[in-house]
Amino acid sequence: MDAIFGFITPLFWGVLLLSLLVFVHEGGHFLAARACGVRVTEFFLGLPFRYNISHTSKRIGTKFGVTPLLLGGYAAICGMDPEQAPHAARVLSRVHEAGAISVDELAEQLEITPDEALEACVFLMGWGSVLPVYDASKGEGPTSKYYPSRYMAPARDAAGNTVFDGRVFDRAGATSDGEPWTPPMGAERFFELERSHTYVGKGFFKRAFMLLAGILVNLVTGVTLFVIAYSAIGYNAPIDVNIVGSITEGSPAAAAHIQEGDRILAVDGTAVDSWSELLAALGNRDAGATVALEVWSPSQEESAEQRLGPVDRTYLEAHGSTHTVEAKLDEDGLLGIGVLYHTMRVSPMVAARMSVDYLVQTAQGVAKLLMPQHTKEVLDSSTSVVGISVLSAQAAEQGAASFMSFAALISFSLGFMNLLPIPPLDGGKLVIEAIQAVRGKELSVKAQTIVSYVGIAFFAFLFLYMLRADILRLLH
Repeated sequence: MDAIFGFITPLFWGVLLLSLLVFVHEGGHFLAARACGVRVTEFFLGLPFRYNISHTSKRIGTKFGVTPLLLGGYAAICGMDPEQAPHAARVLSRVHEAGAISVDELAEQLEITPDEALEACVFLMGWGSVLPVYDASKGEGPTSKYYPSRYMAPARDAAGNTVFDGRVFDRAGATSDGEPWTPPMGAERFFELERSHTYVGKGFFKRAFMLLAGILVNLVTGVTLFVIAYSAIGYNAPIDVNIVGSITEGSPAAAAHIQEGDRILAVDGTAVDSWSELLAALGNRDAGATVALEVWSPSQEESAEQRLGPVDRTYLEAHGSTHTVEAKLDEDGLLGIGVLYHTMRVSPMVAARMSVDYLVQTAQGVAKLLMPQHTKEVLDSSTSVVGISVLSAQAAEQGAASFMSFAALISFSLGFMNLLPIPPLDGGKLVIEAIQAVRGKELSVKAQTIVSYVGIAFFAFLFLYMLRADILRLLH
C-alpha cells in the first residue's frame, strides 16, 4: 500500500502542476479573446466533463469552473471550430423571431431536414448565438449525452449584443432569454454581425494575438516564478567551507559519530580549509579504505557570521574541541557527508536576467526537436507526465524555491512546445492562419482536419516514446 501511495502522490502533484500551467496558458487565450471582443462561453480548469463545479458570470456570461479531469484546462472561444453549417443564417433569424423553437419546427418552416436544423443550432450554440432549452421529461440536461431538441434566443439589446459581449451589452433595453427578438437587418447581415463576435470573424493579426497570448503568458509566468524564487524566497547555494552540512544515514561518517556542523580540519594529516580541498583530499580513495580525520566540534551553536567567517586555531580552541576519528569509506569510496548550504537572494533584476538565460536554453532545446540530427537526442533527454511528476516531487522536497524554479522551467517548455508549427498546437494553427492570409481564402475544413489528425498522431507517438523511457528509467 505504501508503494502505491508513493507512486500516486507524486503523480497527482505532477499532473496538478501541469494542469495549473495549462490553465494559465488558456487564461492567456481567454484574456486575449476578451480584449479582441470575442465571446468565450466557458473557462475551466480540467478537461471537458459532463459533471463539474461551475459559476456563470453575470457580467460576461462565461461559465467558470473546474472538472474532475485535472489534465489541463480549456477556454471555449467562440468560432475556433473550422466546421460550417450551411443553413446557420436562416436558423439564427428564425430562432430569434420565434423566441424559442424546436428542431422539428425549424426543419419544417425552413424546408430543411431535422439533421440540418440541429447541425445549425449546435453550430450557433458554439457561437453563443442561441441557447439550449432542456426538456427534463425527455431526459435532456446539461449533462445529457445528446443535444436538446429545442433552442431559444439569448437576451439581446437593441444593437443585437448579448451578455457574452460584455460591457457593450445594454441590459436596460435588452430582452430576456427566450423572448422573441426581430433582427433589424436581414438574415445574412445578422449572421455576419454574430460572426464579428467570434474568432473566425476577426482579422489575421487579432487571430495571431489570440493564439500567441497563451504562449506569452506561459513565458511571463516562468519569469515571474523565477524572480519570486530567487529574489523573494531565496535559493540554497553551497558554501565552500570545511563544515559538514549533512550526514547520510548509515554512512561511514555516521558510524564515526561525525555530526552536522562539525569542521573537518585534516584528512590523513593533510590540512583542509575548504570544501573543495576536503573533496580533493578524499578523492581517488579505494572502496573500503580507512581515513583518519581531524574533526572539530563546536561547544555551542555558532552564529552565521562565526560559522562562515575566517577561523583560526585560537577560535577553535576557545569555542569547541578537536578530536581524531577513523572512518572506513563505503563501497563507492564515499564518506557520506554533504556540503553546507545557505539561503541566497538576488535583486529582482538579476533574477529576471537569470530567468531569461533559462528561457533561451529552453527555446534552443525545443528548437532542436525539429532538427532531424538532434530529434532523438532531445526525446531521450525529455520526460512525460510520469517523469515530470517524479521530478516535481523531488523539487518540492528541496524547498519552495526549488519547486517554483522547476515549475518555471515546465512553464517555459509548455510555452515553446505550443509554438511548434504542428497543428493542433498554437504554432500550427498560426501557420494555417498565415497560409490563409497569403491565399486570401480559408483552407477547407477537410484539409484542416487531416492536418490536425496528423499532428495529434505525432504527439501521441512522442508521448508514448517518452512514457516508455520514463518507465524504463524508474525500473532501473
